[in-house]
Amino acid sequence: MKTLLQELAFQQVDVFSPQRLGGNPLAVVVDGDGLDTATMAKFANWTNLSETTFLLKPMAPDADYRVRIFTPHQELPFAGHPTLGSCHAWLASGGRSKQEFVIQECEAGLIRIRRDGDILSFLAPDLVKAGDIDSDLLKRVVEGLGLSPDRVVDANWVDNGPGWMALLLKSRDDVLEVRPNYQSISGLRVGLIAPCPDIAGVDFEVRAFTAAGFEDPVTGSLNAGLARWLISAKLAPPSYIAAQGTVLGRSGRIHVQLNAQGVWVGGNVVTCIEGKAII
Repeated sequence: MKTLLQELAFQQVDVFSPQRLGGNPLAVVVDGDGLDTATMAKFANWTNLSETTFLLKPMAPDADYRVRIFTPHQELPFAGHPTLGSCHAWLASGGRSKQEFVIQECEAGLIRIRRDGDILSFLAPDLVKAGDIDSDLLKRVVEGLGLSPDRVVDANWVDNGPGWMALLLKSRDDVLEVRPNYQSISGLRVGLIAPCPDIAGVDFEVRAFTAAGFEDPVTGSLNAGLARWLISAKLAPPSYIAAQGTVLGRSGRIHVQLNAQGVWVGGNVVTCIEGKAII
C-alpha cells in the first residue's frame, strides 16, 4: 500500500547571530500535527541538524503553540535555540500571541518569549539540577578536555533539561584552546565559559560540547543555565553578551538580561530557507 505523503510548510532558520549564516541552524516543520513520533524522529535524523522542531496546536489553554524538539537521535524536553527559532517560524507564518508574551508549550512546560526589536528572548526555565559536580566526574571532564586544573575557576551543574554541566575558566584563550577527547567525555554535555575583558561588545566566550560527540555552534539552553548560575553567584553582571561558535567560524551572540521577571536569553533569528517539506 502506497504511503500518503504530506506537504507541510517548512523553514530553516539561523538563530543567535546578527550576521546571516553566522549562528545555529534549525529546521522547523510549521504544521506538524499530522505526523507521528516515529516520523518526526526519522525526519530529524535525516536533516542531521543539531535540532529539528515540529509546531503543533497547543494543549495548554494559555499556550500559543506547542513544539516538539528532536536531535538526530532523541527528543528533548527543552532547548534554547530551537525555542527562539520555532517562535520566529510561528510568527513568520502568521502566528499572533494571545497576550504580552508568546507562550510556547513544550515537554519542559510553558516558556515565555518576548520580542524586543530584532531580538527574540526566552525566559530561562528553572534548573532541574544545580550545585557542585562530583569530584571524580569533574576530574574526568577536566582531563577529557585537556585542561590544567589550575585553569578552572569554578564548576557547576547548570541543567535545565538537556543535562548541561559547566566550567568557568580563567581566560578566553583557555576556552578557545580546548580540543576535547570526545571518547573521554562520551555521554556528557559540557559547557565552558570565560570572561572577555578585552573584546569589544562581548563579555564572555562560551563553548558547548554535546553528548553526541560534537561542538554545538550556539546553545540557548546552556547559556540559560550559565546565566542562572553566574548571575546568582555574582560571577557575571545582570546583563551581558556572550560570544559562541568562534572556533567553528560562527559569530554567535547571546544577549542575557536579568529583570524582575527573571533571566532572559535572546538573540537574532532570520529565515534562510522557506518552502514545503514532503513527508
